[in-house]
Amino acid sequence: MSPSKPKPLPISINPKQKRMARAQFGALCYRVEQGVVQILLITSRRTKRWILPKGWPEDGLTPAQVAANEAREEAGVTGKIKQRPIGVYSYEKHVENAASLPCMVTLYVLKVKTQCDTYPEQSERQRQWFSCEEATSRVAEPELARLIKAFAP
Repeated sequence: MSPSKPKPLPISINPKQKRMARAQFGALCYRVEQGVVQILLITSRRTKRWILPKGWPEDGLTPAQVAANEAREEAGVTGKIKQRPIGVYSYEKHVENAASLPCMVTLYVLKVKTQCDTYPEQSERQRQWFSCEEATSRVAEPELARLIKAFAP
């Protein structure tokens, strides 16, 4: 008897928008402090809502490398990135003077080894460590919240 496949999570982007969706790669950055898993969230540039580091595909880099690079640039952390994604979530990117852009983010796990005091986007974003439960309640995307809630390193 083969194990049953997990049921896919519903995607919040409507079917017409899926064709127009843009791919991004994100990093679920975590550490373990005194036996407690903590998730690093950053604020978005414009709306200041809590998000994970993520970015667009880059020539010459694998998706996992893009995610690790975004974690370094946006959150000032480096570490070991897993090459296999843990899931996908969708969101609507609101672009100034344009319609929103549907995005699908493939999420990679990064175990943080170093947190830098200075990094490229430090003046544009805040960063903060949260418990998994608190991080789940801080992010706006339900699919991302489910991925964080299910995360177990």
